Amino acid sequence: MAVTLYSGFVPVCVQLLTGLKTVLKKAEDHATTQKWDTAVVLNLRFYPDMFPLERQVRQVCNHALGAARVAGVGLPSLPDQDNSFAEIQSRIDKVIDCLKGLRPDQIDGKDDAKVTVTIGGQPQELSGQNYLYHFAILQVQFHATTAYDILRSTGVNIGKRDYLGPRPT
Repeated sequence: MAVTLYSGFVPVCVQLLTGLKTVLKKAEDHATTQKWDTAVVLNLRFYPDMFPLERQVRQVCNHALGAARVAGVGLPSLPDQDNSFAEIQSRIDKVIDCLKGLRPDQIDGKDDAKVTVTIGGQPQELSGQNYLYHFAILQVQFHATTAYDILRSTGVNIGKRDYLGPRPT
């Protein structure tokens, strides 16, 4: 089977988002067991100029919605910030539902469709293929990895299998 815009992006994002849900659930359980303030956990970061955990997850979700942008469909309504693990899980669920609601024919063949995104504060026009494969998927992976690493560094018992999520069958 040939790789298409849909098959190379949507299932990968769903898999990573599902893994992120597992990682975040284990983090919440760990924080509860340790009697940590979850607001503190959601604001953890490696360095002052980096996004905190909560924003890392929002970035994963925002970039995963790239498929919906290329498809030209409406994006789910999401808050500007999440203040609890339940709100983060809800955000991820809405993004997964949006992605699962897309059909291949809504994305495939839009390799050259123009998508305008803001990068570094400046609007840039990219082709659908360049946007999904050379920007959005890299952002999803970067921010998912950073969220995982923040949590792993605090002692949350998570591993690569949690991060990767279930492979499609």
